[in-house]
Amino acid sequence: MTEKQKRELLELYGLRKEEIRKRLSEFKETFQKADDLQVFHELSFCILSSGVGPKIADRCIRAMGEKLAKGEEDELLGRIEAIHKYAENSSRYIVFTREYLKKEHGFLLKSLVSSFEDRVERRDFFAKNPGIKGLGYMQASHFLRNLGFSGYAILDRNNLVSLSELGITGEMKYPLSKRRYIETENLMADAARELGMSLDEFDLLLWSRKRKYIPR
Repeated sequence: MTEKQKRELLELYGLRKEEIRKRLSEFKETFQKADDLQVFHELSFCILSSGVGPKIADRCIRAMGEKLAKGEEDELLGRIEAIHKYAENSSRYIVFTREYLKKEHGFLLKSLVSSFEDRVERRDFFAKNPGIKGLGYMQASHFLRNLGFSGYAILDRNNLVSLSELGITGEMKYPLSKRRYIETENLMADAARELGMSLDEFDLLLWSRKRKYIPR
């Protein structure tokens, strides 16, 4: 990063720090108050946001309503096919994942997420598990961050472009392998420390730098 870029980022951080910290606090409160179904809603939101972003995913979650917990694949599809361009895949992933979590983990999602002492193992479980469809490292990071777990970068195209523009990384192609994801995440964490903020704060700052709002 150039000195000018650092100043610009710190100026933006000064303007949005309160909102960023409030959102991160809201994520932690969400998990503290959530039941297992609400955690599954968050997991489904992250599955749905792949390729379309959080606003469309939020619309889909509202459209699915009570069917998210028990509906068949075709019922979920019927609720979102006019909203989501990957509705068929997303509906299939959600039902497959839901049934896996019921069968193998008794749908005790809150206990499951909390059971990992190691942050790397926690993300690997959701990113690499064949029983959980539609996540990968970026969406698994998104899911865990939205539950208030810190230290995960959401390396979507938006943030990758910013990291390249700022000289933190070279030109990056998406999607990233696990190795490249972690390498990039570490570079992003180093830059955050240099700026005097947490990785979680820097992540939201970069998003807002492009999209002009703080994401959910």
